Amino acid sequence: MNVSRHLRRFTALVISAAALYTPLSHAQSGAPSIGKSVLVAAIVPNYPPFEYKDPATDQLMGFDVDLGEALAAKLGVKIEWQETSFDQMVSALNTHRVDVILSGMTDLPARREAVNFLDYVTTGPQFYTLKTRADAFRSMDALCGKTVGTSRRTSFPDDIARWSNEHCVKVGKPAIKVIGTDGSSDARMQLRQNRIDAAVQGGETLPYQNSVEQNVYAPIGQPFMSQYTAIGMSKDNPRLTAALTTAFDQLVADGTYAKILAKWGLQQHAVPKAMMNAGT
Repeated sequence: MNVSRHLRRFTALVISAAALYTPLSHAQSGAPSIGKSVLVAAIVPNYPPFEYKDPATDQLMGFDVDLGEALAAKLGVKIEWQETSFDQMVSALNTHRVDVILSGMTDLPARREAVNFLDYVTTGPQFYTLKTRADAFRSMDALCGKTVGTSRRTSFPDDIARWSNEHCVKVGKPAIKVIGTDGSSDARMQLRQNRIDAAVQGGETLPYQNSVEQNVYAPIGQPFMSQYTAIGMSKDNPRLTAALTTAFDQLVADGTYAKILAKWGLQQHAVPKAMMNAGT
């Protein structure tokens, strides 16, 4: 009997088993296990600075990407990004094709029927126009009767309509004409082509967009609602919800969250701790 050979085989098996077990058992700072070694996250990389692709390398970049990687490190797992369409994200979550949605999704009461939300930054819809047209929109009231574009896949079309009804129609002014676009980049293109008068996107994203487009855009007033951007999780996975909540609070406590916010110029949109389903 070759004892040495069997000992080597046994040692190799122990090392292999330990390698498989390590991601689940050695989460940083005592974060609870999620019961698997890979966290699959749905993402739509078209909303900088939250998620987009580096045009030079085609690599995913952005605040959400950095946050997802940091959360995975706390949990002792790898994160796998699954690109999808915005319309398919909730379906992918509820059929367990993905574990989380980490793609700039707004926490809305209507969405909570199917999704639990961990709110991680403040947000709010912001009217804006081209800087060359800013003098025509010195106040938000100047938007009445104008054409405003925004992504049809978000809550922004309904948000604009409600604002218009309250601030235009009810005081005898013409309503805003809302144009649904194929995302915020399409809205900006239509704005530059003078096909619309103004547009709406999350106020926290506008400074970044100006930084890459030579300050071509001018905000109109302040964000007209207060909302939260959130990580979407399945309602039937309380273990994952608890683990991510703990991991996020650990990122806040050790300063990692603040560093990621600062990297992407989002410091003013920080939350003090993990909050569940806090959006209104």
